[in-house]
Amino acid sequence: MYHPPIGLRPKVAILSLFLLCLPWLGYQYVWEMEKYLRHGQEKTLEGTTQALATALHERPKLFDKQASFLSQVEQGRDLYAYPLASPIQLDGKLNDWAPYRHKSINYGLAHQIFKADENAPLNINFTHMVGKYAGYLYGYFEVTDANVVYRGKNSLSIDSNDHLAIATLAPDGKFRRYIVATTQDGWISAFELPEDPSLKIPVVPEVKIQGKWLKTDRGYNIELRIPLEMVGSKLGFAIVDVNDKKTRKIEAIVGTSATDTVDNLGTVLVPSPEIESIVKGMSHNSSRIWVVDKHGRVLAKSGDIHTSTNVWAQAAKETVNNSYWENFKQQYLHPLYYRILTTPPKNFVDSLKDSTVLEGSHIRKALDGKLGSTWRLTPDGKAVVLAAASPIWIDDTVMGVVIAEETTHGIRTLRNKALEKLFNVILTVMSMGTLALFFFASSISSRIRKLRDEAEQAIDSQGRIKQGIHGSKVRDEIGDLSRSFANIVSRLGQYTHYLENMSSRLSHELRTPVAVVRSSLEHLNAQSLPAQHQKYVDRAQEGVSRLNMILNNMSEATRLEEALTHADRDSFPLTKVISGCMQGYQMTYTKQQFELVITEAPLVMSGVPEYIAQLMDKLIANAIEFSQENSPIVVNLLAKGRTAQLSVSNTGPALPENMSEQIFESMVSVRPQQVQDKPHLGLGLYIARLITDFHHGEITASNIVQDNQATGVTIGITLPLSAA
Repeated sequence: MYHPPIGLRPKVAILSLFLLCLPWLGYQYVWEMEKYLRHGQEKTLEGTTQALATALHERPKLFDKQASFLSQVEQGRDLYAYPLASPIQLDGKLNDWAPYRHKSINYGLAHQIFKADENAPLNINFTHMVGKYAGYLYGYFEVTDANVVYRGKNSLSIDSNDHLAIATLAPDGKFRRYIVATTQDGWISAFELPEDPSLKIPVVPEVKIQGKWLKTDRGYNIELRIPLEMVGSKLGFAIVDVNDKKTRKIEAIVGTSATDTVDNLGTVLVPSPEIESIVKGMSHNSSRIWVVDKHGRVLAKSGDIHTSTNVWAQAAKETVNNSYWENFKQQYLHPLYYRILTTPPKNFVDSLKDSTVLEGSHIRKALDGKLGSTWRLTPDGKAVVLAAASPIWIDDTVMGVVIAEETTHGIRTLRNKALEKLFNVILTVMSMGTLALFFFASSISSRIRKLRDEAEQAIDSQGRIKQGIHGSKVRDEIGDLSRSFANIVSRLGQYTHYLENMSSRLSHELRTPVAVVRSSLEHLNAQSLPAQHQKYVDRAQEGVSRLNMILNNMSEATRLEEALTHADRDSFPLTKVISGCMQGYQMTYTKQQFELVITEAPLVMSGVPEYIAQLMDKLIANAIEFSQENSPIVVNLLAKGRTAQLSVSNTGPALPENMSEQIFESMVSVRPQQVQDKPHLGLGLYIARLITDFHHGEITASNIVQDNQATGVTIGITLPLSAA
């Protein structure tokens, strides 16, 4: 199976693929850097919470109003005043509460305080929540009551009808009770009861409590507001149900807590404006800050993680540059980079945005008196949020927790910027390195190919030195190899020239002693010698004749080489020359059969017709010598394109392996080593090659194969024809 060679440039290109390890190493390095940046962000955020917690240490007045000293809180009984985005319009329709309705609580059988008939079903319940805005505590009560009984217009009693009871431990430390009742739909009437729970009169109108009573299909709605200065750390609401207008007997009471004593009241937590001012005053808006009590209820909040301006995000910002390089990066490189990288999303779901109660491992750890931090994924999976918590100490007791939250968008942006710059540098280095390696490999490859071409052109197909190799002057290994090749070819050329001229020198040097021996033998032969001596003289004369024939053959090749150097070319019809030669051979070799396939076209070519005739003499003599008895010699002369195709084929012994080229060399013969009638030096086909080369043709030898067996030899010659 043939495998194509692989050049230096493909190999260098393959080796340069190892440069792809650089982006991978850079990517891994930046990922490790991001881990350290996250660790740094975690420690920075913990430091932020510690700094803010330090400002809140040992300040019990910030917490006791929010009932943070309770061991536990009970949902429904202990109220939370949610921060409101805007003031509530007191119209009884409850439309302004729509964004907050999901935080309301329904009060029913589980919150029953009193019922006149324990066996009778409870026919009253209500939905309630409170909120805080700009110094007021807002609240609404959506009451389900099939029979609404208003206060009589002329009645002095304010509690013998459906009404709302309010009780609080005021900031001045006094227990205060209020009743909200009305004679009809519209603005409510609020009255303050005596501090003594056993007394119901006298009552004092309280105009600071404002609101509206609105009857509905299911019962009625109460919407009101109370100044925060009237509300203390304890607060309770109760809906009193009266169904009979005549007896005006109280049927049931359902509320957040009992309102008869201070101990029965629940608590209310109002987000602390003092803590919020401390948070804002310390300029911690770069993160979202929460302050919670030990029950996890939010006391203050500041900042927004969607619009974080922390140090990481600030560091990730860079000035916009409209240069060509920047435009190229934006259009081509960034789309490639961000197939791997991810852009931090601007919009993501923040599940804790409006939370009023927070919990988590970091908060539990802070409540145990230790710094805590945690990482969480947003519900939509688009952002990672880091939260850190620090405890707030009051008298060696943890009374609250400061929580700071940030996203990792800044770090992710920093990572992306680092990777972008790293990839830019790596791509530049890889491109320049690959190009440098490619050009270096191309230079080496071109020098090696040049040396190969010079080596191939220095020696022809017969192994003769045609031209020398010019050694390179470059002082490196390839230059040394080039100079070595030049030296080798030069020495081979000298040796080949010696071998090529050896026959002419031998012929010249041997002719004088041969002539001396011949003349001596002739003198001996002129004398009368005994018969036993005459036979030795005859054998000596025969040997001298053979030696003289050898010298003539050697001289023939030398003379032909010299004649070809000075020969004049002329145009002649090749067909006529070959046909004339074949007619002479048929008359000379009467016992040999010839098969001729000669075209009628003249096939005009440029050269010397006498040399072509000499070429045919050598080919026919060689074919007759190797041809089997009674087998014809086939001669073909055809035109193919702008060339003439001449072939001489004979049936007989095949060429030995690897002798198709060497057979045309001087002094090379494939005849068997046995006693022959005439000496053979292997110069016939060598002369044929010289004549073919002189006419710019090609000569080849090949076996005739039939049924996978070699049955003979074909000598083929291709000669160029004249353009005319």
